[in-house]
Amino acid sequence: MIKVRAKKYLGQHFLKDLEVARHIAESLQLTAQSDVLEIGPGMGVLTRFLLERTECNLSVVEIDTESVAYLQQHFKELKIIEADFLKLKLSDYYTGPVHLIGNLPYNISSQIFFKMLDNREQIPQLVCMIQKEVAERMAARHGNKTYGILSVLMQAFYSIDYLFTVHEHVFDPPPKVKSAVIRLVRNDVKSLGCDEQLFKTVVKTAFNQRRKTMRNSLKPLVGKDHPMYEDPLFNLRPEQLDVAGFVDLTNRVKLAMNE
Repeated sequence: MIKVRAKKYLGQHFLKDLEVARHIAESLQLTAQSDVLEIGPGMGVLTRFLLERTECNLSVVEIDTESVAYLQQHFKELKIIEADFLKLKLSDYYTGPVHLIGNLPYNISSQIFFKMLDNREQIPQLVCMIQKEVAERMAARHGNKTYGILSVLMQAFYSIDYLFTVHEHVFDPPPKVKSAVIRLVRNDVKSLGCDEQLFKTVVKTAFNQRRKTMRNSLKPLVGKDHPMYEDPLFNLRPEQLDVAGFVDLTNRVKLAMNE
């Protein structure tokens, strides 16, 4: 029998609780036959429940050769893409939308979210288990202490629901932190109404000094003496602005930079 060792460099913590796995698989909202890609299936604890869903046309992407061999042995008909998801070009495998699901490695979860943003027109949904702290941050609304860069960037294009918490003892090996399952569903926003690259820069610059007011944190982008800072908006701290507020802020910064 092929055995799979959890590899620290891949951030592997294998889920062993079948009820938790079932709950995650059932959290994916599908209304018709849909392409679904599971990221990092490991030994297939989540895969088995996804295969039971008749509306789910499942493929998996796995970078670990031991896991690939295990999956080939135990799931004979499973479509396996042996690759690094971060380097995967979705359009090479899918002509239409593809829903994502997976127990994501903590060490690359943010990179996966940024890749998702870059491919948002092809990804209508993601259900994933990640570190609880990151899940709370992503789902946080403005005004909350945990609201930050990922919150704004992801909420600009996705509705985010914190579904449930998962404790350490259901993994092998157990991680040092609690996990959580969240669901991201693409919203109706096609365009933000601002320079999207500058939007990302403004958000990151603001939150890099989150205790400061916008007036102070945005000085690297627009000099400290610009008249736009007279607006009361710049008395606010970054966690006080929602996505629309950051879009407005980006347009003001753009105007100031073009003068």
